Amino acid sequence: MRTTLRTTGVALRAMLVFTAVLGVGYMLLITAVGQLVLPGQADGSLVRDADGQVVGSSLIGQSWTDADGAALPEYFQSRPSAAGDGYDGGASSGSNYGPENEDLIAAIEERQAAIADLDSVSVADIPADAVTASASGLDPDISVDYALLQTARVASERGLDEAEVRELVESSIRPRDLGFIGEPRVNVLELNRALDAL
Repeated sequence: MRTTLRTTGVALRAMLVFTAVLGVGYMLLITAVGQLVLPGQADGSLVRDADGQVVGSSLIGQSWTDADGAALPEYFQSRPSAAGDGYDGGASSGSNYGPENEDLIAAIEERQAAIADLDSVSVADIPADAVTASASGLDPDISVDYALLQTARVASERGLDEAEVRELVESSIRPRDLGFIGEPRVNVLELNRALDAL
């Protein structure tokens, strides 16, 4: 009986020590390292305006719509979100629909019609990322083709020269990661902020 009590006491003390060290100490150490080494990323890659107000995150997409959900034509539009209404990080998920799913096909056709109407283009000219949500539903980037497709509309709505807006898009292109991973892309928040600064 005495050996059992002693063994149980040792096990409980070991559990408490390891919980404190690994459950609390390790978390505090990693948080401190993150804050010292990569403070922007550790805090969510927040983007702030000139007054220091948070206007978004460079890692999470956001909608550029009015209160009724209609696209604001003077802004570049993001990829569709699979995260319900808007770009709610707490609802991040893909639809998991297969390519033959009727709901997915209907959603794509609806998005194609909306983009064709908004940008006055043929459905055949619309890139895939303009009508399909990303795996997380929160993609902050769009393809270069989708950004260029929107240039004429944005320039017209803002009374800017289309060549100036196209140049802004081209200067906002991010290359492939490490030169070979992924595709060139444009961060919509950063592009729209640069557009507002013109």
